[in-house]
Amino acid sequence: MGEESLQSWIGREEVADDIAAAAPLAGLAATLDRADAPAAGDMVPPGGHWLYFLPRAPQSGLGPDGHALRGGFLPPVPLPRRMWAGGRLEFPGALRLGEAIRRRSVIKDVTEKTGKSGALAFVVLRHEISGPDGLAVIEEQDLVYRQAPDPKAPPPPPRPAPDGGAWSRTIHPDAVMLFRYSALTFNGHRIHYDRPYATEAEGYPGLVVHGPLIATLLMELCQNERPDARLAGFGFRMVGPLFDTAPFTVHGRPTDDGADLWAANEDGALAAQATATFDRVVC
Repeated sequence: MGEESLQSWIGREEVADDIAAAAPLAGLAATLDRADAPAAGDMVPPGGHWLYFLPRAPQSGLGPDGHALRGGFLPPVPLPRRMWAGGRLEFPGALRLGEAIRRRSVIKDVTEKTGKSGALAFVVLRHEISGPDGLAVIEEQDLVYRQAPDPKAPPPPPRPAPDGGAWSRTIHPDAVMLFRYSALTFNGHRIHYDRPYATEAEGYPGLVVHGPLIATLLMELCQNERPDARLAGFGFRMVGPLFDTAPFTVHGRPTDDGADLWAANEDGALAAQATATFDRVVC
């Protein structure tokens, strides 16, 4: 399918409704080994919206990788690998548990390119999530589609992570954590929980840690280190994969209006970069 045909998807919209239930957030707290007890009326924390508006493709509508088959709302990009490359979040308001919430989504852009690894396609999605008090979350997601890699090609050289983090935490991912997060987000992508598929079909050394989970851990690091501040914006970019074969670390350092954040693998290679901004002190 040519770029002109793919670009015909630009501007397509989709609306979904949900309830900001407490149970998914309690499940996330258990998965991340926190002692949270969310209750009706509590605010949904940054990143918590990823537990709602879940994809519900029927079993017969899934591809061999566990993703929904191409087409539907997303453009039918004819490339086998789809990854969440990053995104940008704004939090102009608040969502509260127990409220009816609505997400309006639009395909903002579709482009095709050729890189060192072959053909690529980029899709930018924009989501606006509202509750009874109005707009609460604005999100842009960057999806990248790519060819299956050449198994004989050498991997790209790793980028070293920054030095000098004031905050840090070590994460010990395992198959159970990744399975539970996949279940919480109804993510059928087999690279996160099916080890034979991840290693044999896709050539990874282990199960792949979810991009939104890494972003959630970076936002959680901000909240733990700056409990006096409200997160107003968060932008992140995935640089390299993380696997359940070794611990990884999340780091941050404060800036004048927020924080610079990153995740690194066990060898100190950069896996994700992020920037957080705060807008006011909260009590």
